[in-house]
Amino acid sequence: MTADTQIQTIERLIEPLLVDDIFLVSIKIKPTNNFKIYLDADGGLGIEKCIKINRALYKAMEETGMYPDGDFSLEVSSPGIDEPLKLLRQYKKNIGRSVEVVTNDEVKKEGLLKEVTDDTITIEYTEGKGKKAVVQQLSIPFASIKQTKVLIKF
Repeated sequence: MTADTQIQTIERLIEPLLVDDIFLVSIKIKPTNNFKIYLDADGGLGIEKCIKINRALYKAMEETGMYPDGDFSLEVSSPGIDEPLKLLRQYKKNIGRSVEVVTNDEVKKEGLLKEVTDDTITIEYTEGKGKKAVVQQLSIPFASIKQTKVLIKF
């Protein structure tokens, strides 16, 4: 069974478990059949939901007989804060938060995520200091974004 086939099978098995506002971000397979499933939810994803989905998915994987000897492991979690945003839905969920955007030509821009459309994001940032400070808005097409991470400010 190829990695692509395994991922398609997992996607099919997890789909009915994604209730309310929970959505699939990505599936990674590490050597020794270690599956890492990243989920998120528009309203935040608590550990209890991850545990519940992990148990149900594990049971479903066992029932398919994909691994008759049970030689697989499964981790279900939300992406860590250091994980870049991958899906449009994640961008929309993070409107109003500070982000760092790295463009394809390695230019870094920090700002407040103000707007997300199907094609672009708009960030707001302040240029200059004191009385010379000017609030700017910058639209960045998704096609030119290498990665976007949410910044945690204390």
